[in-house]
Amino acid sequence: MYIQQGERIIEFHVSYGQRSKLSIHVDPTGFVTVKAPNGTSEELIVRAVQQYGQQIAAQLDAIERARDVSHIREYEDQGKFLHLGRYYKLEELIDTGAASEEELRQRLKKFYFASCKKVVQERVAGYQRQLKLVPKSIEIAESSTKWGSCSSSKQLMFNYRLAMAPVDVIDYVIVHELCHLKHMNHDRSFWRLIGSIMPDYKEKEAFLARYGQAMTL
Repeated sequence: MYIQQGERIIEFHVSYGQRSKLSIHVDPTGFVTVKAPNGTSEELIVRAVQQYGQQIAAQLDAIERARDVSHIREYEDQGKFLHLGRYYKLEELIDTGAASEEELRQRLKKFYFASCKKVVQERVAGYQRQLKLVPKSIEIAESSTKWGSCSSSKQLMFNYRLAMAPVDVIDYVIVHELCHLKHMNHDRSFWRLIGSIMPDYKEKEAFLARYGQAMTL
């Protein structure tokens, strides 16, 4: 579900349960969840999100600013950049010859897109078999707030910047989004399913929360 808040579209997921009141949560990745009592109408949920739309948008803006925090990058041979959890000299990742700083940045971005696509395609197959869940499509894209997403039409998206993370952290995001094919919200069943495949998933979440800001161009 989603609402329009000014120029921003706020996408949110609804988790129903045995609770007395409705609450809205924004996690560190920018995922918005509405926890509602069983039987709450969609109209009431949308009104509640609209009521707090300005505050939610402010939180999402803060998350984007944190991720877009300006990092000094040396786009030269001595510059160090993350790839699969390790730092490399720029020349070890891309061709650094005869290019401006912006051209080097675009080459590096293209490298990360290709690397992310390759790793995700290699790793997702095994987890699909384990979970017996198959997405309609998989896309590598750019996002300032999400490491991955799962649409209601079973299309998965993974942020190209995951190519900077260790493979086991990429695995966590893959498992997380695959599990959304069965549970679109973050209820107990969802986390139990993740835990059945990856018992230490909280460590992977903590890594992204702590080091995510360094995973940028």
